[in-house]
Amino acid sequence: MNSEYYENNTKNPLFSVIITAGGTSSRYGNKNKLLEEINGKTVIEETVSKFTDFNEIKEIIIAANISIKEILKKMFDSPKIKIVEGGDTRQKSVFNALKHVKNEYVLIHDGARPLIRRDIIAATIETVLDKGAVSVMTKTTDTIKEVDISGKIIKTIDRSKLYNTQTPQGFKTTIIKEVHEKLRDGNYTDDCSMLEELGIPVYIVNGSYTNIKITTKSDLDFAKLYI
Repeated sequence: MNSEYYENNTKNPLFSVIITAGGTSSRYGNKNKLLEEINGKTVIEETVSKFTDFNEIKEIIIAANISIKEILKKMFDSPKIKIVEGGDTRQKSVFNALKHVKNEYVLIHDGARPLIRRDIIAATIETVLDKGAVSVMTKTTDTIKEVDISGKIIKTIDRSKLYNTQTPQGFKTTIIKEVHEKLRDGNYTDDCSMLEELGIPVYIVNGSYTNIKITTKSDLDFAKLYI
C-alpha cells in the first residue's frame, strides 16, 4: 500500500475524536483513575476539554468501560459528546467507537493523557491532512538495553532512531476503519501498529515529555503539580 491511500480533499476537513476510557485501572488501585480529580476536574474531563475548542472537531466519542458508562453520560451533557461502550481490549474499544465516527478524519487519544497540549493537537490535525496517518511521539532519551529471560544484558540498542509512542494518533477515517476491520481478531495495543502490520506508512508528530499516561498514583501526583 502506498501514498495513493492518502489522496483526499482538504477543502473543509472535519474531525471526530475517539477517547479511550475502557480500561479497569487495575494497575492504579481501587478507583477508576479517570474519575480522580486534577485541576478541579476529573481526569477524563480534563482530557476531553483539550479537544472541545477546535472548530475542525465536530464530535467526541468516549469508548467507556461499562462500570463508568452511566457516570460519564451524566458528566458530559453535550450533543457534541457521545458515550459508547468499550470492549475488553483497547483495540475492541476503538473498533466499537469507529462505528459511530461520521467525519473524514479521526483522532484517537488515551483518556488517561490529560496533559496533552493544544498546540500538539493542532499539529496532529495539520499533519494528518497531509500524511493520512500520524502519531504523536517523543524521541527516546534513555539508554535502552536488550535483556534475556535470566536478567542478563545482551546488548545496548542504538537509540538514535527510537521514539516513544504517545497519543493522539490521527487517521483518514476510511483507512483506520478498513484496518480495524481486517485485523479485528488481533490484540494490538496501538492503532499505528495495525497500519504498520499492513504496510501502510505512518508519520510522526513531535510530542511533549509531559504528555504522560496516568497509570499509577505517582503519575497523578505529577499531573497535579504540572497543571
